[in-house]
Amino acid sequence: MSALRKKFGDDYQVVTTSSSGSGFNQHPPEKKRKRQRFVDKNGRCNVQHGNLGGETSRYLSDLFTTLVDLKWRWNLFIFILTYTVAWLFMAFMWWCIAYIRGDLNRVHNEKYTPCVANVYNFPSAFLFFIETEATIGYGYRYITDKCPEGIILFLFQSILGSIVDAFLIGCMFIKMSQPKKRAETLMFSEHAVISMRDGRLTLMFRVGNLRNSHMVSAQIRCKLLKSRQTPEGEFLPLDQLELDVGFSTGADQLFLVSPLTICHVIDPKSPFYELSQRSMQTEQFEIVVILEGIVETTGLPRWRPESVFLHDVGAGVVNTGAGDVAWSLDVFVLYF
Repeated sequence: MSALRKKFGDDYQVVTTSSSGSGFNQHPPEKKRKRQRFVDKNGRCNVQHGNLGGETSRYLSDLFTTLVDLKWRWNLFIFILTYTVAWLFMAFMWWCIAYIRGDLNRVHNEKYTPCVANVYNFPSAFLFFIETEATIGYGYRYITDKCPEGIILFLFQSILGSIVDAFLIGCMFIKMSQPKKRAETLMFSEHAVISMRDGRLTLMFRVGNLRNSHMVSAQIRCKLLKSRQTPEGEFLPLDQLELDVGFSTGADQLFLVSPLTICHVIDPKSPFYELSQRSMQTEQFEIVVILEGIVETTGLPRWRPESVFLHDVGAGVVNTGAGDVAWSLDVFVLYF
């Protein structure tokens, strides 16, 4: 406690737990004026690119990734529009062949062989294309051997259909298999605190997994984002400093089957070492917590960023009570 008073003065927050098991008294940090976050609480990064030049062409050059990153409503719209345009185009091509050959005129003798049997208008040409493309094969409309241009068009139709199917279905499959919603069940504490743990001043927050399926190879990293000016006079608006959360000891590798407390020791190497609680409430700092891992059910990697302002951090003294081991995970103000 004396270390906390020496570090933060008299304006610190006291947090105690009740050994009776009825709960714990908590004094969360006072609510401050809402600031714009670099990373929202839902994990979305508030970054907009500008003054790049040729931004649209860059997105179109990587069209597959652009489609995967689009919202679902635009994906479905492009999916339906692409198939509709392709179907109408190919049906028009079959109608053009029938029109050029004169197959649309029904006044023919019995010996006349059309390019496609029973195609005499655009709707019948469209139905023929759908039957062949979807391999329905009713048998009423079919290509005859007297139409080489129809055979070439049929080969082109098969190749084009395979390309469109591979591109659009592959795009939809990748988008559906992305474990974005999996990150919604990775919970971070609403607040973090600075308190004594193992005789050292420590910044602590909590992370938990709500699902029964595990995060394989789960790893956590912390970044401190702040602006600074270099000795040469260069201003860095978003300088990133790494916060040590157990790299040397392997504590950053998580076995996330129950809520875990992540600790950053405030030692002379920590960027918080020279800060007081009052400066934490006024400085424009932000802590970004990144949880990475592989989703057990799909085998796909997933990461979840979370943001904490320094004014969300409270300083406190923890008293768990004599022999109260059950409260070892709930000793400071951390909400889910």
